[in-house]
Amino acid sequence: MDCSSTTTSLEDILSRLETSRSHEDLKNRILELRDYYGVAHMIYHWVSAAGEQTGVGTYSRDWLDRYIKKGYLRVDPVIVGCYQRFHPVDWKRLDWSGRAARAFQKEAIEHGVGNQGYSVPVRGPNGQFALFSVSQNCDDDAWAAFTEANRRDLILIAHFFNRAALELDPDRQPEPTQALSPREIETMTLLAVGYSRAQVAETLSISEHTLRVYIESARFKLGALNTTHAVARAMSRGLIVV
Repeated sequence: MDCSSTTTSLEDILSRLETSRSHEDLKNRILELRDYYGVAHMIYHWVSAAGEQTGVGTYSRDWLDRYIKKGYLRVDPVIVGCYQRFHPVDWKRLDWSGRAARAFQKEAIEHGVGNQGYSVPVRGPNGQFALFSVSQNCDDDAWAAFTEANRRDLILIAHFFNRAALELDPDRQPEPTQALSPREIETMTLLAVGYSRAQVAETLSISEHTLRVYIESARFKLGALNTTHAVARAMSRGLIVV
């Protein structure tokens, strides 16, 4: 799970993702991202405003067919657990105690899904729900190191995918956009390039309390769930440039 050896940068892939115009484009982007991170699988699944389900990913055709045939959507702890959450979750933290869930997990591993996973739930406009997941075969320590190192990138990627998917949704309704103030733009930009809150406050010569006001104001205007989500939305809408 080492991204350093690839000649394609994450910025290159995200740039191509932003200009995706078809499901085939999204499929190509998710393949590039899987190879970039060196994981077993990536999958992006969403439900449109009209209730239609679709997705792109790298699972085998056999597993996808079996998943649908068996109706595993009803028992999959990843779907059930993430629908009840707003924040990213490691699959180990989900409820796998039931007999059906354990049988599902065993079969998923046999089909190459992986024994580790991490999912980012995304809520879009008009009741849209989406899920971006990464899975791998490795031990707990290696997986913990991977998720710790890449958590922020994975959240960002999830929202980039969601934005691209919404552009392909024929029932999409335009999202109302409120302009960010110059201070809010500066704040979001510095956070996007990796500054800590303390560093942002020092750079802008303001207190951390005042900084928190700017962040919360920007988050509200962007309809974001948290600061990382706000940064992702500001970038995807072109409100900030990094």
